[in-house]
Amino acid sequence: MSVRVIKPSTVRAFERKHASAAASLERWLAVVEASQWRALHDVRQSFRSADEVMVDSNRTVVIFNIGGKNYRLITAIHYNRQLVFVLRFMTHAEYSKNRWKDDL
Repeated sequence: MSVRVIKPSTVRAFERKHASAAASLERWLAVVEASQWRALHDVRQSFRSADEVMVDSNRTVVIFNIGGKNYRLITAIHYNRQLVFVLRFMTHAEYSKNRWKDDL
């Protein structure tokens, strides 16, 4: 069973808003939807810079660098169900402020 992205339309909305990231986001979608991930180790075989971060709600999210580290895509991955929930997309500057951690 391959990983399923919930909702790819959200990623495509990010593409429309941030045209410079569109090709990178499409590549991300294609790789994710062709993957079978069981743990972060598997994710890092596809995306070496992917990282897990604990947010204020004590949940763990997985961060992807997009567009040459100009953007960050924040996701929740449910390995047992092969689901990736797209939570946030932001510029590196927005991400660096760490305010997003309060909302997740």
